[in-house]
This record gives sequence, C-alpha cells and structure tokens, in this order.
Amino acid sequence: MQANPRLQQFGHKLLKLIGVEPGTKLRPMIAYNSAIFFTGGGPYVLGSYLLPFLTDVEGLSTSQYGTVALFSCIIDAITDPLMGIITDRTRHKDGRHRPYLKWGIPFAIIAYFMMWHSFGISAAGNSTRTMWWYVFAYMFYKTVSTFISVPHTAMLPELAPGYNLRTQFNAVKTIMDAVASYSSYLIAALVLGGLNGLVTTPTFSPEHRTRFAVMGAVLCLWTSLPLLFTYRGTREHSSLEQVNEPLDLRAFVDQYRKVLQNRIFRRYFLFGFFTLFSSAFVSQCFYYFLKTVLHQESSYSMLILVSGIGEALGFFPAYFFSIRRSKQLPAKVFVPVAIGALALAWFFRGTGSRALIFAVEFLYGLGLAGMASVQSNIFPDVTDVDEMITGERREGVIATFSTFIKKFVSGFAAFGIGKLLAAFGYDTAKTAAEQTPRAVSGVSICFTLIPICFLTLALLMILRYDLTREKHAFIKEKIREKHETGTVVLTDEEQRMLEQLAGVPFARMWLSQTEPPKNDAAETTD
Repeated sequence: MQANPRLQQFGHKLLKLIGVEPGTKLRPMIAYNSAIFFTGGGPYVLGSYLLPFLTDVEGLSTSQYGTVALFSCIIDAITDPLMGIITDRTRHKDGRHRPYLKWGIPFAIIAYFMMWHSFGISAAGNSTRTMWWYVFAYMFYKTVSTFISVPHTAMLPELAPGYNLRTQFNAVKTIMDAVASYSSYLIAALVLGGLNGLVTTPTFSPEHRTRFAVMGAVLCLWTSLPLLFTYRGTREHSSLEQVNEPLDLRAFVDQYRKVLQNRIFRRYFLFGFFTLFSSAFVSQCFYYFLKTVLHQESSYSMLILVSGIGEALGFFPAYFFSIRRSKQLPAKVFVPVAIGALALAWFFRGTGSRALIFAVEFLYGLGLAGMASVQSNIFPDVTDVDEMITGERREGVIATFSTFIKKFVSGFAAFGIGKLLAAFGYDTAKTAAEQTPRAVSGVSICFTLIPICFLTLALLMILRYDLTREKHAFIKEKIREKHETGTVVLTDEEQRMLEQLAGVPFARMWLSQTEPPKNDAAETTD
C-alpha cells in the first residue's frame, strides 16, 4: 500500500520542526534519549521536591539537609572519575558504554525509591538517624546515577559523529527531556495533591510521608524502565578487540590532567559549572521564595509548569540558532533573558504580585532552553578537539566532567544553600509569618542575586568559546587525514588557529606527530 503523499509531506515537516533533517532516522534518536527519563526526569522531581520533603515532611533542618547533600558530592568526587576510566576501557561485545544501561536498571529502581522512603526511621522522630539514612540513600542513588549517566553521555560522539547530526540528536533530547521532566513532575503533583495538586500545592507535613512513598514507588519504575529501550534501540561497535594500556594511579590522574589542558574544554566546563550552579540555587530556593517572600506557595506546581512552557517554547529558536548560526548563540541570547527575569524578581519582590512571578518563571524557562541547548550540543565537539591534542578517543573521561558538573553542583549547591539559609536564620520549624526579616532577605538573595552572579560568569565563558562549525569541520578533516596518512600538512596560519582553540602549542599535539597510518579512518568519519 502506497503511503499518502500529503501524509508523508506532513511527516517531513514535523520532523524538520523538531530538528530532524530529511533522511535522518528518528528511532535511534528517540531510543538514545529515552534514558533521559532517568538522568533528567528523576532528578527534576528531586530538585523540585527533595528540599521540602526532607525539611517539612521528614523533619530535617536546613543544615542537616546540607549535610545530606555534601556527602552526595563526596561520593561523586570518587565515582565519576573512576567510571569515566572504566567505561572507556570496557571490553564487551555490545561496546564500551552501552552494557551499563542494562546492568543499571534494577539498581536504579531501588535507589530512586530509597530517596523517598526511610522505612520507619523518620517516623521515630530522631532527626539525626533520619539524616544519616538519607545520607546513605543519596550516596547510593548518586553512585547508581554515575554508573548509568557517564556511559550514556559518552555514547553520543560515536552514535552521532557529524556536527549537524549531533545537534539533531540533542534537539530530540530537548524534547525528550521536557517530556520526561514534566511527565514525572505531573505524576508527582497528582500523587501528592490529587487533581487539585496540579493547580494548588499542598502545605507539606509529616502526614504526607505515605504519599511521598507512593510517588517514589511509581516514579522509580517510570524513570528507570526506559533505560531498557535505550539499550535495545542503540548500537555500538564491539570493543572485545580493544587493547588497553596498563593503568596505574599516575596514568589515571594523567588522563584527567590532559583533558584540562584543552582550552575549549575548560570554557565548556566552566560554562556548564556556572549555569548549573545558578539553576541549582533557583530550583532549590524557589519553594521557599514563594512561601516566605511572596506567600504564594500554593501556586508552586502551576509555576513549575509555566517555567516548563517557557523552556519548551524556547527550544525552537534555540535549535534554529544552533543549526543555522552557531551552537553558542542560544546562550548568548537567552542567558541575558534569565538574568533579567531574576532581576525582576529581586526588584519587585516586595509587591507580592502573582502576575510578576508567573512572568519571571516563564522568562526564566526561556533562559533554561538556551543554556540546555548549548551544554548538550557542544560536548561531542569537545571530544574531537581532545583527540586532535592527544590522539585518543576519550568520550568517557570527558563525559565524566559533564555528568560530574551536574551532580556535584546540585549536591554542593544544596549544601551551600542549607548552610546559607541557616546563617540567615531561616528555621524550617517556623511558619512563613514567623521567619525573621533577615531570613526572608536571605531567601531572596539565594533565589535571585547569587544565581545572577553565576549566570554573568557563564555568559562571559560562552562569549569566549570560539569553536565554529567551519573550524570543527577542519579539525575532523585533519584527524581523518592523520589516520589515513600518518601526517598532516598545515600552514602557519592554520597551526595558530588550532593553538588558539586548544591552548596547546602545535608541536605538542598528536596532530603534529608523524607516525604510521592506522587505517581506521572509518571510525572518525562523519
């Protein structure tokens, strides 16, 4: 049966609208990005509800919450670098990274449920024991997250070797991220507050323990099972024939030292570091800002959805800027929008205007779209610059930095927020009306001024990121040439351009060395 030409034309237009060019297969993109339910959807609910859950429901102080977050940072500092090395050195018929997605599913289910249930410990009323339970649960969850997220992130450069193809994969990722995050959030809001929970957020108390446990039971399956589709729907080259050099502590440290030599990587890293620190402060202080400054905590669920609408709408111009102009442009346009939104919240916080905070959340959502687009799109290109310098494909090591930023920042920011709010005198045992003026000011500063400072630093980093489409194509071509012939020929001007990007003298780059051809150019083609 012949397909309807109009239907085919509509399908092509739809694919182009979401960022997939004609002739490109959509299924591998959806399969790869299904893992975002675990790496994005699950953390989105944690970022929205974990702070009020641990303080208002489980009875921890903001300082104790900060301790829980601090230990999660410590485990990340250990497991992320280890996992980067492990996945790059894995020898398996399914590839270096893909098997971990399947192996991690049962652990992901258990770990996520543990984040929302203390098995009776908190009901006994001992806040210290409750704190240590969640220290253990959070460390276990972060370890499982590392086990899955580092290999998943490291897969992308092999699945999508071309400059534009990577942007298309990440365009689908943006949509999948929105679906994963907001479907998970809707499930959470429905379980915690019923149908009314979508509009009005309940005032949380210890009576909500059972509802949070049910939410955890549902979401641990909702966020973890899509990993199986990612495993089944993607393919990597077998790594059984891979030869690994002996690895000792010095070689282990050297792997990460060499990455930091890369100037392009450092700018990518710092951009992600600053934007994620800003986002962590905004997301974790938003509930308290509504509760203590604006006295509108009942609008929390609705405002999260408004922010999501802004982020979803921001995807389309962000994709257009990335595919037509440069991968940096969305951040250059939208980071100032996010800064402006938070400035509005600061200057007009005393009005208590409901319309104002809705506008702030929508505009901030637009800003998030630009930040997420840039962070995702430029990661695979950084791996090519690293190969130009070192001659190695080290997606796992570089992916470690990407995943480590997300988890370390969220944990350390939570620790810092808890300590800052405690220093300002914020007391979780008191109602909003009972908080001191100093505590209310502290919440406002953490929600607006501190994130604005981090966003300003992020904007400075992306303004200095100068890897363009043309320069990337040139690097890929020279890497291919080096693999095929064992040497490359460059003009003095071209060498200076590569040095400017890499921050390394050309004579010290692998690209400058003469060696026998490896006859594996197919692995580096677009």
